Amino acid sequence: MTHPLLAAVGPVADAVGGELVTCDELAPGDIPLSWEGEVVGGLRLPAELHGALERLITGVERELGAPLAGLSREDKQRAVRILDGRGAFTLRKAVEDVADAMGVSRFTVYNYLNATDG
Repeated sequence: MTHPLLAAVGPVADAVGGELVTCDELAPGDIPLSWEGEVVGGLRLPAELHGALERLITGVERELGAPLAGLSREDKQRAVRILDGRGAFTLRKAVEDVADAMGVSRFTVYNYLNATDG
């Protein structure tokens, strides 16, 4: 049976690309998860950024309630602001990948980004 804390943290682990581990599997660098003073497991964060943009996009789609391509122009602009605030555009090829996910051109994503700067 899964401990309630681990069950509660499971969606967070999935969202960040992490993995829940048992007490026996805890390694240096893992985040111990304690319940009433007792370690009941841990969270192992991903060692690399592989898939980080996809996780960020999925989080924004969940937050806005639709796939990026199905959003209105206003919501696409909002999605770009959210992604920018979360550091998505520091990742290589992020503008191109976000443009593909939205069904717009790179130029459009750059325009949305420039609009957030002003």
